[in-house]
Formats: sequence, structure tokens, C-alpha cells
Amino acid sequence: MPNKIRMSSTELGSLWMTHHKKTMIMRILEYFIEKSDDHKAKNLMNGLWKQLKPKVIELETMLQNEGAAPPIGFTKEDVNLEVPRLFENGFDIMFCRVLKEISMGMYVLHMTTAYREDIIKYYKQLTDITQTYYYHFTQYLLEEGFLPRPTYVNMPKSVSYLTDNSYLKGTNLFGHKRGLNTVEFGLLYHAFETNITGIQLMTGFAQCAKNEEVKKYFTKGKDLSKEILKETGEIFLDNDIQSPATPGGTVTSSKEAPFSDKLMMFCTYLLCGFSLGGEGFSTSLNLRNDLITKSGVFAKDVYEFTHEGIKIMISNGWLEEPPRMDINNLNNNN
Repeated sequence: MPNKIRMSSTELGSLWMTHHKKTMIMRILEYFIEKSDDHKAKNLMNGLWKQLKPKVIELETMLQNEGAAPPIGFTKEDVNLEVPRLFENGFDIMFCRVLKEISMGMYVLHMTTAYREDIIKYYKQLTDITQTYYYHFTQYLLEEGFLPRPTYVNMPKSVSYLTDNSYLKGTNLFGHKRGLNTVEFGLLYHAFETNITGIQLMTGFAQCAKNEEVKKYFTKGKDLSKEILKETGEIFLDNDIQSPATPGGTVTSSKEAPFSDKLMMFCTYLLCGFSLGGEGFSTSLNLRNDLITKSGVFAKDVYEFTHEGIKIMISNGWLEEPPRMDINNLNNNN
């Protein structure tokens, strides 16, 4: 095709990142499918794997057609299907649901940097797959009792506008804080829910990691999630709201790693990025100043933890270098 439009730098970068995430998810799914003894859960995860496999091949083909070397990502070397189960029933779908949350956010970002018709279509198809399985995972968890619904409230009977800036302070002359509004509660609730899964994941990773430095890093991640849960739970209690809890899905006693340290570190890296994005939303959408400050502190802690993890990956040769912005002699290569 003589008038074929070349792949842009932003499209190359997006597809490169997508390859890493998709190959990581496929390795995780393979292990969960192998160990699941719940027929419905196994079928859901197997269905997702079968939809993702051709999309990874399509992505690699697009890169090869541009003369670009596809990234290595994560291969069969990064998963061990023979080791015992690391997590009890329920955690597999709970974690897959979190991964689909991350995917939805990333596809929105990637689509905004895509301009070629086939690449926009590619991300639209991935978005459709992700939204479908996020729905199925959520319904499964609700039906099986693994996922509680958020707190119910009385519906408002009228509307009003804010006219006093003290609403932002969150306290009155006597130092009493105003109650949370539903937007603020929703942001806190989501952070609480995902950090419960984070504690379970970090506990399992720390339990089976082979590298001692990596093992300590995951333990630090577990402690960070616990601190976020503790402080968020205190905010709920101050507002007479019971903290949510997700039953089941606990870690087993196995110390044999189902995944490579490389994969577990990259997975944690992605989750940290997801957490930082959530704290960013919190700082912009919360209207109570103490909550904004709290989100800023959480974001700082997560950022420092993320940066430490990046250094560990680099020192062990586990972090592939993204494609460079190489534009020298570009016209001569056309």
C-alpha cells in the first residue's frame, strides 16, 4: 500500500507498554486457570485468555510490519504452573478485576495518543473486551459473596449550592469536621477496597520471592497498604461508617513462586501507577482540605515506593528499555 501511514512515536510507545501488560496478564491467568477448582471462575479467566491471545499476536504483527522489534514482555519462563496454589478461591477473580480496572484507564490514555485508524480500532476492541470481563468479574464476586457493596445512604430530596468556604476547611469554629460527601466517600472506598487486595498480593509475593531484596520490597509494600487502610479506616470511623471488608481470597502457606521475581516486580510497578492515578483524582475531587492533604501524603509514599522498585528492576536487568525517540536521519530512511 503506497500511501500507508507510518506508526507514530506515541503509538509505538503505547503498543510497547500494552504488550508488557497483556503478556503479564496472560501469564497470571495461566497460573490462576491451572489452580482454580471453581468451574465458573475458571471459565471466565479462560475466556479472557482466549480473547487476549490473538490481540497480542495482532500487536506483535503491527510492530513487525513497521520494522520494529517487538518487546520480550513476559513469556512461559515467567510462570510456573507446577507449584502449589498461592491464593485461596476468590482472590484470582478479585485480582483479575483490579487488572481490568488498570486496563480501562490505560486504554483511555493510549487511545488519546493514537491517530492511525487501525490502532484506534485496536484499542477500542481491547476496551470492549476489558469492560465485558470487568462486568463479569464484578458479578461473580458479588454473587459469591467476595465483594461487599458500598454503604447505602438516604437519597437527597432537594439540591443546593455551596455558599460558604468553610465547607473546604471541613471544620467549624469548634473544630468539628463536616461529614464526608458521597464523592469523597467513593474515592476513599475505592482506595480501601484495592488496598485490601494489595495487602493479600504483597503478602503472597513476599512469601515466595527468591531475591532477598525483592522479598523485603514486597513486605514494605504490604506495610504501605496496611498504613493506607489504617488511616482510611479511621476516617470512616470518624464519620460513623463501618470499614468495608472482602472475605476469602487469603494467602496459602506455599513458599514456591508461581511467577518470576521480574514479573511480580513489574506487576507491582503497574499497581503503583494505578494507585498514584487514584490519589491524583482524590486531590482534585475531594473538597475537604484534610482529605486533600492525606491524599498528597499517600501519593508521596507510593511514589517513593515505586521509585525504589524501579531501581531494583534496573539493578537486576528486569526492566526493558522503552523505544527511544530516535529521529536522526529519519528522512533518509523513508
